[in-house]
Amino acid sequence: MSIKQNLNSIKSSIPEQVTLVAVSKTKPVSDLMEAYQAGQRIFGENKIQEMVEKQEQMPKDIQWHMIGHVQRNKVKYMASFVSLIHGVENFKTLKEINKQAKKHNRIIDCLLQIKIASEDSKFGMTANEASEILTSSDFSELKNIHVVGVMGMATFTDNQEQIKKEFILLKTTFNQLKPLHSKLEIISMGMSGDYLLAIACGSNMIRVGSSIFGERNYN
Repeated sequence: MSIKQNLNSIKSSIPEQVTLVAVSKTKPVSDLMEAYQAGQRIFGENKIQEMVEKQEQMPKDIQWHMIGHVQRNKVKYMASFVSLIHGVENFKTLKEINKQAKKHNRIIDCLLQIKIASEDSKFGMTANEASEILTSSDFSELKNIHVVGVMGMATFTDNQEQIKKEFILLKTTFNQLKPLHSKLEIISMGMSGDYLLAIACGSNMIRVGSSIFGERNYN
């Protein structure tokens, strides 16, 4: 199937209120343009440098989402254009994003990354850490960011019950945090292998790569 057919197939399988982020990491601009021509406008990258290079070459009506681990010293490179930063895992990173957004007179939307997986390699904060941030006076002083939701990555496993449990944990965390911060709207969870399960558990933003662009070659 072509990229266009893959996109159409995924879009027809998800509810209208669910946002599809096309994860284009490691893929050439020609592949992204094929998705763009098929109507896709939201692309997710996990390396800032790669996202910057693609953004320079591609149409300017694209929303770029940073979905990978955010290195604070590299925030400045994407601050002029990034639309949503998914993986914010601590207050220091929020502070840096706010500082860089201010330089460009922008407000950057962010998601707090909640650790829901059992693997040590996954980043993220606990629900308690997230609520401490959202209720702190330091947070209320950050005028150039909006925290608009939460993001989580499930354990890399074939055990659907475990994945479901982790997705439900993220939805529960969102429900706990929402009364503390009215701007929370987004639950970003679910990837190529489990996005339908994620949607069933409450996700309204999915990050899908290989099901659109085919398998990745990391060489």
